[in-house]
Amino acid sequence: MGSVSPSPAGLRRRGGEGSGTSRPEPCNFSTVPATNSTPSASDKTALRSLLVTSATLLSLSLTAPAFAFADASPSPTPAASTSPSATPPANMSTVGGEQLGKAGTQANLGAGAPVLPKDISARSWIVSDAESGEVLAAHNAHWRLPPASTLKMLFADTLLPMFPKTTEHKVVLSDLAGIGAGSSMVGIKEDETYTVHDLWLGVFLRSGNDAVHVLSAMNKGVDQTVKDMQAHAEELQALDTNVVSPDGYDAKNQVSSAYDLTLFARSGLQKEDFREYASTVSAKFPGETTKDKKGKTTRGSFEIQNTNRLLTGDSDISQYQGIAGVKNGNTTNAGATFTGVAERNGKVLLVTVMNPEKDEHNEVYKEAAALLDWGFKAAGKVEPVGELVPPQGVDTSAQPGANASTPGADNASSKPVAASAEANDGSGGVGIALAITGGLLVLIAAGGFLVNRRWPLPDLMRRRR
Repeated sequence: MGSVSPSPAGLRRRGGEGSGTSRPEPCNFSTVPATNSTPSASDKTALRSLLVTSATLLSLSLTAPAFAFADASPSPTPAASTSPSATPPANMSTVGGEQLGKAGTQANLGAGAPVLPKDISARSWIVSDAESGEVLAAHNAHWRLPPASTLKMLFADTLLPMFPKTTEHKVVLSDLAGIGAGSSMVGIKEDETYTVHDLWLGVFLRSGNDAVHVLSAMNKGVDQTVKDMQAHAEELQALDTNVVSPDGYDAKNQVSSAYDLTLFARSGLQKEDFREYASTVSAKFPGETTKDKKGKTTRGSFEIQNTNRLLTGDSDISQYQGIAGVKNGNTTNAGATFTGVAERNGKVLLVTVMNPEKDEHNEVYKEAAALLDWGFKAAGKVEPVGELVPPQGVDTSAQPGANASTPGADNASSKPVAASAEANDGSGGVGIALAITGGLLVLIAAGGFLVNRRWPLPDLMRRRR
């Protein structure tokens, strides 16, 4: 096995939307030590069990202080700032494996494995198998950085089960209070009534902070929603994450990591509604109610389009083959962030990219696409550098070879199936359903800690024009 790291991309250009200044900052890369030994399967299993157990305990000790001091500390660590330092901390969480806690690029390349793309400039990234949870390669996977709107994946995964799609809500002025200046908006109006389905389209397609705040108001307010999201993050073992605002808007102490964002996506993709919203390209959204001269009221609508450029394509980037979601973001402090899921030949990969160094149009999508391309070529030719841990509540009672399913998830079919049908909810495009077998569950016990080696990933839904 070998180890590689991309060459430095030069100097970081700070600043994002709404920022007119920049300053150069150095970036840091490290090389993974190579090894010539090949452990046996039993050794790997035992070692992985011990690593994951110790990693969880170590992560708790590393992350707890960051939540404890909040705004009280006169000298906050980078994890507590909306403007992180240019280099990752020396000690990062090791949830998912010790190698994931190391700074720099982590990759264990086997014989015939392709080299990693050399022009990846993101501060942090991770490529993983969405079904098995194996992390194929990573770069500063546990670096706690501002997440921007990719945090909306956690918001959706937390609140989607709360309200039926058909629930209606009339918006009042207080629902829209506290939305940050310059926020992305879908165009929700006071005194208008929207269905929960409308609001989720606004969240996923337009990254509407107004839709997030209305749904939060329905959930007893922003403060309660933040508490619910934080509790759910901990349930998912996303211990790098500290939630301050449900919409991902820049806020002091609000951080996550490429590893945690991938956990949010993987959990959300277990939900049918999440998959459908994340893969919808365009939809009709309710407009304002108007009256004509005769007093007759009518309500118009307008089209909204998904801002995920790997799903829609753009002037300088094509729609990515096999893309099925998930979520993008961009703020001044976070830069551009993106988590995506794609399928090719029955293999489903997740990629998360945070804050590319290069200041190029659509750079976050270009780097995500390059990493996905590498991942599809490298699958089966690399030794995993870690794993995506399952949620604490996942049923791991199934034995190897069982066709298991996650509680609350859809039943998965036995093989990939492609089908198309016109959408009936006003969303543009046709659906391509990808059914992925529930797969195997391998149970590993170490000190009472259970690891689900294959977490079922049900049908993915992709909608196109």
